[in-house]
Amino acid sequence: MFSVESLLGKNIDELQAVTVAAGLPRFAGKQLAQWLYQKRASSFEEMTNISLKGRQILANSYTVGRTKPVAEVQSNDGTRKFLFQVGQEYVETVLIPEEDRHTLCISTQAGCRMRCAFCMTGTLGFRKHLTASEMLNQILTIDSQIDGGLTNLVLMGEGEPMDNLDEVMRTLNVLTSDWGYGWSPKRITVSSVGVMPQIERYLQESDCHLAISLHNPFHAERAAIMPAEKAYPIVETVKRLKAYDFAHQRRLSFEYICWGGMNDTLRHANELVRLLKGLPCRINLIRFHEGEQNRFFTVDGKPIHFPASDEKQMVWLRDYLTDHGITTTIRRSRGEDILAACGMLVNALEKN
Repeated sequence: MFSVESLLGKNIDELQAVTVAAGLPRFAGKQLAQWLYQKRASSFEEMTNISLKGRQILANSYTVGRTKPVAEVQSNDGTRKFLFQVGQEYVETVLIPEEDRHTLCISTQAGCRMRCAFCMTGTLGFRKHLTASEMLNQILTIDSQIDGGLTNLVLMGEGEPMDNLDEVMRTLNVLTSDWGYGWSPKRITVSSVGVMPQIERYLQESDCHLAISLHNPFHAERAAIMPAEKAYPIVETVKRLKAYDFAHQRRLSFEYICWGGMNDTLRHANELVRLLKGLPCRINLIRFHEGEQNRFFTVDGKPIHFPASDEKQMVWLRDYLTDHGITTTIRRSRGEDILAACGMLVNALEKN
């Protein structure tokens, strides 16, 4: 009995090895790559410049790797959320349409092991590392539904990308290689809570953008809500990031969810300025969805309430940080009504 393995996610050398092993000429590996990544084929039947016999041999041992979402829901603001089955688990993918761009937020794991106290996804616990095939399927499937295609990609859905770095790097290689998707790295952003040394490997092997989930500049306060701070202190993360060149193609940003009185004060603003001084970067302030999200959270088994910052305070924080040399923006919140906004992915569609 043949094992069934996905071709999606394989690089050009691996695809050439597959075709040679199947008795096909080596150049058929390049044809296979074109069908998978450029022509977006979802079945072997579509690969008409590969012989019928060759396609039958490939189909006996491999699957293309393309699957459709099992569910979809649309927000009042036009944001769309998709549920994909990955093995025995599920993950969510979010499409954020705007006038001149379509940004897709994909998952890299089912669930997450980082256990950030304010993140609904963390309540799922860790379930599964996604393969490159499962990540690329999210992208290719949604891209095919959009006139003009996707413009931007963020790896900010379920999971910590640096916790699954081998498969993430394999995915990025397919996306940015000429034989693959052919995207510019400037269209892709990968997020992390600050997992070193995986971030250093990522920066050495990729030119894609990096986003760090910061949320509090003080060690003790950050550690209380982000357990990863204990192993990877943000001070050390920033220190090591300062060794890299972010002045040209690659962009560095810090994500910062705002909670009233907890991390939006003058004391926090001054510490952010001190921490990030001399580092070319920007801060994205994120609104917290207080009503829905707070019902999920506990710290040490006790319920904890995160009060959302009000609009006036967020505007003050944005202007203060910008005036002190750190370009800061307030990110527009999208998809709250369908649990598609930042930190709200809990596979809610699974139950529908």
